[in-house]
Amino acid sequence: MFVCAHILSLSPLPSHIQSVRGKDVFVIQTMSKDVNTTIMEMLIMVYACRTSCAKSITGVLPYFPYSKQCKMRKRGSIVSKLVASMMCKAGLTHLITMDLHQKEIQGFFNIPVDNLRASPFLLQYIQEEIPDYRNAVIVAKSPASAKRAQSFAERLRLGIAVIHGEAQDAESDQVDGRHSPPTVKTTGAIHPSMEIPLLIPKEKPPITVVGDVGGRIAIIVDDIIDDVDSFVAAAETLKERGAYKIFVMATHGLLSSEAPRFIEESAIDEVVVTNTIPHELQKLQCPKIKTVDISMILSEAIRRIHNGESMSYLFRNIGVDD
Repeated sequence: MFVCAHILSLSPLPSHIQSVRGKDVFVIQTMSKDVNTTIMEMLIMVYACRTSCAKSITGVLPYFPYSKQCKMRKRGSIVSKLVASMMCKAGLTHLITMDLHQKEIQGFFNIPVDNLRASPFLLQYIQEEIPDYRNAVIVAKSPASAKRAQSFAERLRLGIAVIHGEAQDAESDQVDGRHSPPTVKTTGAIHPSMEIPLLIPKEKPPITVVGDVGGRIAIIVDDIIDDVDSFVAAAETLKERGAYKIFVMATHGLLSSEAPRFIEESAIDEVVVTNTIPHELQKLQCPKIKTVDISMILSEAIRRIHNGESMSYLFRNIGVDD
């Protein structure tokens, strides 16, 4: 973890120790596999700068931890709200992050949040590194990611395809195991004339692809690649429908567990992620993984915030669905 403090005057302290009193401090923290330790490191550093009378404390988190846990499922907790509250309480005055899983997470903070976008870098990679990208189609591996796919397709002037009917994921009711209210009909619990109708359970249809991918390059886009089972299944479906090359592009490459091996053995030709999360080890295990550097936009955001300049330039042409 690095702390960048802008020093304008000479300090009587030794050269390797600088005072943060009255300075703009930028705490840069990348998320490691031990995410809880990483969060505590940042909270302690932010609190130390706060008690040392720093003028402002800006946290730079390229990937915001626990961002997937931003909704209440059953009687669960909204963990990302807890993390946001802890960061504000520790003393953060500003946050710079990139591609939050849900943009509504910004509302969990009572400080300014700059949610930068990696899509310009990924679009540039498509145009420069995929020679025949004009023959490509942007694919959403589920209806939930259709808006992101549509945004990419409109900017590249390409078609769009949506995969519908994938297998049950870990967030389903069957795996969750916490059925409330119980499915067993009880007697005497409520008045007979006030019986509450049971909601019909969801049943996903067989896998279908809405859109033509035959003889095309399929580019699957999403914000996070963690458990790659759904991406592997989507790639197999696209191959069966006639796609001759398959790319997967996302901002955050968590690539946990056996993800590199599954990618290497799958029909996926290339996985492109940014360097918001370190994944050097995964790249050694799977040469299909490629990295796009987004450090330029983070450094420009830091410069603009420190100099009091407008951040609008970094969000030009950014739409609601980006």
